[in-house]
Amino acid sequence: MSKNKFAEKRIKRQRRAKRIRAKISGTAKSPRLSVFRSGRHIYAQLINDEKSKTLISASDLELKKEKGKRMDLAKAVGKLIAQKAQEAKITAAVFDKGGFKYHGRVKALAEGAREGGLKF
Repeated sequence: MSKNKFAEKRIKRQRRAKRIRAKISGTAKSPRLSVFRSGRHIYAQLINDEKSKTLISASDLELKKEKGKRMDLAKAVGKLIAQKAQEAKITAAVFDKGGFKYHGRVKALAEGAREGGLKF
């Protein structure tokens, strides 16, 4: 792929994300679980859109001790954010896949969060 194709791909993802965010928003009781996936890492945040504040964040960078496949790390990040959410007494969230396909690492993160006790 040429450089222009990568830019086009990124722009299309951003458009999808914007369309999704027009339909969903997070509250204090049920924040938005936003996912960002880069080539190497995966990040998740619980966001209260009413106050425009990030309540909790987690990424695979916090899991320095863990080694393994990116899918396993994504699932661990999901469990980590669910654990942090329970400590903050948050039980439910609205899932925002950020324009990415619900497949692979994004799906693994969602499954990890559900296993950790977060409902969405």
